[in-house]
Amino acid sequence: MDTPLEIDVTTAARLQAEGALLLDVREASEVATCAIPGSQHLPMGQVPAALAALPKDRLILVQCHHGGRSLRVTQFLRANGFTQVTNVAGGIDAWAREIDPTLARY
Repeated sequence: MDTPLEIDVTTAARLQAEGALLLDVREASEVATCAIPGSQHLPMGQVPAALAALPKDRLILVQCHHGGRSLRVTQFLRANGFTQVTNVAGGIDAWAREIDPTLARY
């Protein structure tokens, strides 16, 4: 199965529950405001230096605030040999609206 470039938050929540890595590429100050339980924080600017630490044999779901930065990271990872990576459209804002309304929105 080909990994889609983007998925919605409902699909992302299901995939995370099934074992996918949810990679949060927001800045530390944003993560301090709210974070999805079980997600791994890696700020966008640190992704290039951390390529070797990311799994190539596991689905990676990339998310940010609204989906713009995470889409760029998704495309960067794909260009660097990661085939199982997809963007979470709408980011944590959509997640807070549709999946977990207890998350703070900003």
